[in-house]
Amino acid sequence: MKRLENKIAVITGGADGIGKATAIRFANEGAVTVIWDMNVEKGEVTTAEINANGGNAIFMKVNTANYTEVEAATKQVVELCGKIEILINNAGITRDSTLKKMTPEIWQQVIDVNLTGVFNCCKCISDVMVENGWGRIINASSVVALYGNFGQANYVATKAGLIGLTKTLAKELGKKGITVNAVAPGFIATEMVKKMPADVLKSMEEKVPLKRLGLPEEIASTYAFLSSDDAAYINGTVISVDGGITI
Repeated sequence: MKRLENKIAVITGGADGIGKATAIRFANEGAVTVIWDMNVEKGEVTTAEINANGGNAIFMKVNTANYTEVEAATKQVVELCGKIEILINNAGITRDSTLKKMTPEIWQQVIDVNLTGVFNCCKCISDVMVENGWGRIINASSVVALYGNFGQANYVATKAGLIGLTKTLAKELGKKGITVNAVAPGFIATEMVKKMPADVLKSMEEKVPLKRLGLPEEIASTYAFLSSDDAAYINGTVISVDGGITI
């Protein structure tokens, strides 16, 4: 039996990159994969790819930074699937700038998506999980939340904030049968990253004890593990998937 057989999983930012790898992995594990993303074209392509390979995927255009949209989308998923058991808060953006150059608008854009968006999804979907008495929530943090990163005050603040949110919700929701954990990816070879200059990529690899970038599928497999019964006693933790860069 597949580890996530017939589980209903919402994956935010599931149209591309790590989110796409996660959607594919979850479908392969037997889950009904509901992709929430703003990119309709990529979302529909990913959904079609999963369904063509025997999986079960649904795409919905959702702006997770908008509470009303999240609330409506949650109700729609429940109407279609009956429940929601897994939430992967993978959606995120970057708007890099030093503090001197960072505008309030750039700061707020990242806060809205990376932090408020996760709150919105947790708020709406946890209510459904509580009714069902079972749930898995996994938040995408980052290794930069653990050691900071030049020119990313907004992004790092959100990813560090997610660690605190994860631990708090783990305490609040644990007694309801819901575990809440975070994954902190390191340098991952997404399509966007692979477009960087060769010397930059080489420099990134050299910083990692394993001397390579991580794969989106390696983050997806961690999400899948934390979503399964194999991880039933893991709650409120942050798992770094970074090749050892934080050592």
